[in-house]
Amino acid sequence: MTAQDSVLNTLAHLVSIPSINPNYINGTGESKLGEWIYEFFRQSNIHVEKQSVLPGRFNVIAKIPGKESAHRVVYEAHMDTVSDHGMSIDPYTPVIKEGFLYGRGACDTKGGLAAMIHAVKEIAKRPAPRTPEIWFAATIDEEYSYRGVAAFCERHSRFDAAIIAEPTELQVITASKGLLRFKIITTGTSAHSAKPHLGDNAILQMLPIIDAIQTDTMNLHLSSHPLLGEATCNLSVIKGGTQINFVPDHCEIEIDRRLLPHEQPDETWKHYQSIVDRVMKDNPSVKAELLPPLLTDSPLETNSDQHPVQVMSSVLGNHELPCTPGGVPFCSDASKFGNLGIPAMILGPGSINQAHAATEYVKCSEVEKAVEIYRDFALHYHSM
Repeated sequence: MTAQDSVLNTLAHLVSIPSINPNYINGTGESKLGEWIYEFFRQSNIHVEKQSVLPGRFNVIAKIPGKESAHRVVYEAHMDTVSDHGMSIDPYTPVIKEGFLYGRGACDTKGGLAAMIHAVKEIAKRPAPRTPEIWFAATIDEEYSYRGVAAFCERHSRFDAAIIAEPTELQVITASKGLLRFKIITTGTSAHSAKPHLGDNAILQMLPIIDAIQTDTMNLHLSSHPLLGEATCNLSVIKGGTQINFVPDHCEIEIDRRLLPHEQPDETWKHYQSIVDRVMKDNPSVKAELLPPLLTDSPLETNSDQHPVQVMSSVLGNHELPCTPGGVPFCSDASKFGNLGIPAMILGPGSINQAHAATEYVKCSEVEKAVEIYRDFALHYHSM
């Protein structure tokens, strides 16, 4: 069996193990997948340990001593997937067809996960004279609230570079948008719908708030990022009322705001608080509350002049792949490393267009190539 055959066999096995985040429909958790990865490294005679994060949920951490232990590189991939609900293929019977492997998680992000663990195994077998200390972390909860990578970074924060596996079609990504998700509620008074004047309609109270947020959103085009474009704001959910013959006494909206590197979640949240305050001042009948953020994530921006990015660009060039860093609009575990001042890059097989899809798949040749890229990055880290 060749190394390339081996990584595809591993990927097929990873896909066959359900690892749905337990916060979603049919959630199984990541523990069975984590146990398999733990055994993979143990049987490969690579130091491996479990880091408990939540009850029954743990990260898997493997380590290879470096020839230059003063330098550390971490490879990271998440184990959890989104729900399999609504998939149009069998999510856990992986099939290879016309050069693509199909199944839940194949793209996001078990393709990168399989490639990383095989790359680490290859590095352990033949380290270069100046190979840095190599860490690998398979983490939980990326698809919900990043608690796996947060727990890892709380305990381990000294790295010279971090590579995070997400579907980028093997392009090196050095910038990604941040995230702010929040909820606004308005409170009215219930009454019979035959006499609406006796009540206070919470849905109608929400209208000037929505209008103000939409006006604010129209101004987001005034600033942009060379790799990420404009910030975005999406009114994703609206709920109000109990039944048709009641005046609604409650309305709420949920908003998804994507941030550029010059923006931070806390300051952006304060900006929306000022919008709500202004609406209530201009409309004394509006009783609204901006709730604390549901989820936040800082943007990522790694300077392309830094040594790890230069090494990765060189490796990609050696493999005749595009080597210019890019940006992506989605969030990932990468920003948690960036927050610590660690040069972080996102790179992995697959396209984000197939992530979370009803028919999820990854290109097999990209998975195979990813093994070589991850391996060569470590072996050539000090060659430039």
